[in-house]
Amino acid sequence: MGINSVDLRNFTIAGHNGTGKTSLAEQLLFYADAIAKAETVESGKTASDFTEEEIQRKISIHASLCSMNWNGKVINALDTPGTADFIGEAICGFRSCESAVMVVDARDGAQIETIKLWRHLDQRKKPRAVFFNKMDRERVSFASAFESIKKEFKCTFVPVTIPMGAANDFKGVIDLIENKAYSFTSGKETAGEIPAEYASDVEKYRAILCEAAAEGADDLMEKFFEEGELNGEEIHRGVSEGLKSGALVPVFCGSTLKSSGMTSLLNFISEIFPSPIGAKDFIVNDDGSNGELEISEEGPVAAYVFKTTIDQFSGKLSFLKVVKGTISSDTDLIIPTIGRKEKPGKLYRAVGKKLLETASLSAGDIGIIAKSSNAYTNASLLGTSDQRYTFLPLRFPSPVFSLAISAGDKKSEDKMNEALHKIAEEDLTFQASFNEETKQGLVAGMGELHINMILDKVRDKQKISINTKLPKIAYRETITKKSGIAEYAHKKQSGGHGQYGKVLIEIEPSERGAYYTFTNAIKGGSVSKGYIPGIEKGFHEAMEEGFLAGYPLVDIAVTLIDGKEHPVDSSEMAFKLAAKGAMKLALEKAGAVLLEPFMKLSVYIQNEYLGDILSDLSGKRGRVLGQEDLGGDLQLVKAEVPQAEMLNYAIDLKSMTSGTGSFDLEFDHYENLTGKLSDDVIKAAKEAAAEEEK
Repeated sequence: MGINSVDLRNFTIAGHNGTGKTSLAEQLLFYADAIAKAETVESGKTASDFTEEEIQRKISIHASLCSMNWNGKVINALDTPGTADFIGEAICGFRSCESAVMVVDARDGAQIETIKLWRHLDQRKKPRAVFFNKMDRERVSFASAFESIKKEFKCTFVPVTIPMGAANDFKGVIDLIENKAYSFTSGKETAGEIPAEYASDVEKYRAILCEAAAEGADDLMEKFFEEGELNGEEIHRGVSEGLKSGALVPVFCGSTLKSSGMTSLLNFISEIFPSPIGAKDFIVNDDGSNGELEISEEGPVAAYVFKTTIDQFSGKLSFLKVVKGTISSDTDLIIPTIGRKEKPGKLYRAVGKKLLETASLSAGDIGIIAKSSNAYTNASLLGTSDQRYTFLPLRFPSPVFSLAISAGDKKSEDKMNEALHKIAEEDLTFQASFNEETKQGLVAGMGELHINMILDKVRDKQKISINTKLPKIAYRETITKKSGIAEYAHKKQSGGHGQYGKVLIEIEPSERGAYYTFTNAIKGGSVSKGYIPGIEKGFHEAMEEGFLAGYPLVDIAVTLIDGKEHPVDSSEMAFKLAAKGAMKLALEKAGAVLLEPFMKLSVYIQNEYLGDILSDLSGKRGRVLGQEDLGGDLQLVKAEVPQAEMLNYAIDLKSMTSGTGSFDLEFDHYENLTGKLSDDVIKAAKEAAAEEEK
């Protein structure tokens, strides 16, 4: 049997890049005796940053599972990247864990990614704690950090540990629930009495803690009003209730460099963080309706795969969250979307790249299946065919940066495409595709770093060259006015049966997004019904070929007014060609224009860069829709901007904000493009077409 689900704790370690998330994971593993020594990121030997790219770049790129035992509890921590390019990994963690620890630099406070990640947690209503790291840095003030985060997020923040000293005088932390001081010397911190010099700080912050804990239950509130104090057990109960309901956010502090603050954090996680039991996950029923499934040991097995990776030694690894029942190595599982059955074989926990075999995984647990040929990211694993649902797929943001790619020859092209599609199966924030309109192979991801890292990996492993350039824009064409009647007859005589078809049509604009509507207004049967499909094919082919610059025509209403057929020479092909000819004549009188795609842009920046960003967006033909003060030093700017101006925005924003800004981008709509810009696009398209014909 697996462990009792009430003894499980799952949490995501999240935060802005460089705040010390991986170092925190390393220290927690060290304290829990899961590793013999806590390594530094600089050494390239940490448990959770173990891939070649992570060791080389000294940053986290992948979410890494770190399992440990503390106080009789099994704790699963997911160490996630803090760079916006790898936000998908944090989303995997938020979906599969019941809680999060947000790591914040005690001097820098909440940064852009802190705020964005916090919003993701808000959307999921996940309990969370804050760990102020780097209390040993110069010019650090716990009081200032505590007040700044209160203003930033408008939450009830509750101090659980406070520092003894700061910067060079930092000596350790005081646990306000346990009433102990944890000092560091070398190795692991040691517990002792609270030094008298910190009595006033303890009194001040313990009052905040007790008041917040009292709000967790009526009897606690009553006692607090009567006595002004709660004991450790009562604080424990009140904070537990408040954390679970989202009413409060516990705050810890310490230094991963000094190995300080770990004992209190681990004690709190094991004793007060919620167990998975009773938490809910999201499902899609067979009828398409959304629902919820409560995590429980009862009922037929249900689990989902939230992440897949290819390990060079262990092969394909499928990370799964068990929601119902218990999975063991011989459990029969069904993947309903592909109709496949399989047994998991060996099951594992993990300490980074180190896999630890386990007999089973209980409801609420997180583990790994190795070498599954059928499992994939977002796959539902069910115990019976009677379970008429699948788990709701992970929601990832749209890519913000794209490149057109090509390889030197056909063989290299095939190797490149195969490798890229395998990566896209693992990383759902990365996309590899072929655009039929622009005839380009495309890759899209969360930023320049994300894309370049993947392409470098493929180049090195496949030993091929990959050429990149900015992608072509998928313009469209449409019309702006009614054409009047256009008449065209297709005639051809070459011995034997000829070809004959004549049509009269009128075209006019239809509403944006309608693409094409057709009305057959012929009266008296001048064209047989059997030729109408051919006529419509002609319209579609003319629309696909375009009129101004070879881009597809959209949002056109076509009315077939009249026509004429020949008893011998007419055919579907003849009427198709007549329809194409009539469409081209009609387009000459219908005010054809180009349409360009517009994107919805959200930019997260510090206040000092606001003027530069607004000015740049104006120069990019953007329309600012609004600004939102996110608190502290941060602004959110929302705008609509032509896609043509956004191709290099990931690089532009990095340059304008010294690497601190980030943005989200998604397609929104098409708009008319006229004047010189339109002329330039048409000219370039015609030159490219002429070049291809040579």
